[in-house]
Amino acid sequence: MRVAIPAVLASFALLAASCGSDDADSEPAAEPTEETTAGEEPAEEPAEEPAAEGDRSITVALVGNDNIEKMAELAPANFTAETGIEVNFTVLDEQTLREVTTRDVGAGGEQFDVVQIGMYETPQFGANGWLVGLNDLAAASDTYDIDDLIPAVRNGLSVDGELYASPFYAESSFVMYRSDIIDNMPDAPTWEEVAAIAREIDSDEMAGICLRGKPGWGDLGAAFTTVLNTFGGTWWLANDDGSIGAAQVDQPEFAEALNFYVDLLNDAGEDDAANSSFNECKTLYEEGKVAMWYDATVAASLFPEDVVANTAFALAPVKETANSGWLWAWTLAIPASTTDQDAAWQFIDWATNADYHQLVADTDGWAAVPPGTRQSLYANPEYLEAADAFAQRTLDAMLAAPIDNPGTTPRPGLPGVQYVGVPEFQDVGTRCTELFSAAIAGSMSVDAALSDCQIIASEVST
Repeated sequence: MRVAIPAVLASFALLAASCGSDDADSEPAAEPTEETTAGEEPAEEPAEEPAAEGDRSITVALVGNDNIEKMAELAPANFTAETGIEVNFTVLDEQTLREVTTRDVGAGGEQFDVVQIGMYETPQFGANGWLVGLNDLAAASDTYDIDDLIPAVRNGLSVDGELYASPFYAESSFVMYRSDIIDNMPDAPTWEEVAAIAREIDSDEMAGICLRGKPGWGDLGAAFTTVLNTFGGTWWLANDDGSIGAAQVDQPEFAEALNFYVDLLNDAGEDDAANSSFNECKTLYEEGKVAMWYDATVAASLFPEDVVANTAFALAPVKETANSGWLWAWTLAIPASTTDQDAAWQFIDWATNADYHQLVADTDGWAAVPPGTRQSLYANPEYLEAADAFAQRTLDAMLAAPIDNPGTTPRPGLPGVQYVGVPEFQDVGTRCTELFSAAIAGSMSVDAALSDCQIIASEVST
């Protein structure tokens, strides 16, 4: 099945203009042109000779966070030293990475040999034929072991059994809180309980809670959509064939969820919440400026030891559903247009197999290993001991993530929790979260944001 791409994503002529200075060293070379006289056959180009070992290079697009940037730090002295393949990294923020990779991969561009994409993009790109299938490459590898992948993660990155991206780390979402300050957090709280605790402990010195407020379908949109799901709301109804039905932003459940989210941030949230996402909340939590944080489980593996020592973890809060945590993986995939598939796969194999876990453990300790991808990690006693505070809680949250049934009504498209698995959501989610973020900042009302978002969401209803 080929997934339709909306018109707003179908114009791929500008590959990386939105990257600014972050992407200055990775502009693609101009496409070669070929001039012929009418009636003449173009001259046959000589076959390309394989690059000599040591002269090969690949370009990799990555999202900027500590866990992933560690990979870029380790690559020269390990991967390149072993293979002779130089790796050029382009590190971008989440929203820019998604825009650039969608344009480049979808247009068959050759800007990147490896792209970091998520569980939202992978099945759509794979179904469209934009990515190299990995099953045969994995089967031929002595180091990869495809059967070691956690089944829920492997399934979320596959189409008809074909794996299209290899997970670097995977996650759900949970509540992280200061155990030396909060002693009444349930293991499986409701949102009402979380909000009450946050408001009770909020002070001028320490905010009660940190939540994403930065625009972007994968920033504010991710955290808010889990709240929306468990409040009984949804972005769209699903038609019988799974396509996008009527927009539901104007429904009471959607309004209740957004009012709850905005009110909680206004009453007990971090300063400048409209500009905060994962990295900003992580910094605030580590600096002791917020007492509680609802976000990705991977954050626990990034905390310094003294922060972990004073942190406890609770499952993602609920209201109308039994579970609400998301399921996500940041992955490495090979665009079908790459000019060196072998080198691209060698890098992906190196960065996502169990030996890489050992490499990180040798340099930073087992607690820092990228979590959530391999069953062998959660059977490793060294890891379980080092990550005792959060390892089992992370795995439990991932296994409980309701990816096939995240709310109270059927959803259109492919499975997903913190996103709707249709291409249109990338644009609709980003545009609407700009409105929601403005409501958080107080520059527009929640009612106005909902009204404008309903119009945007209705544009793609069928």
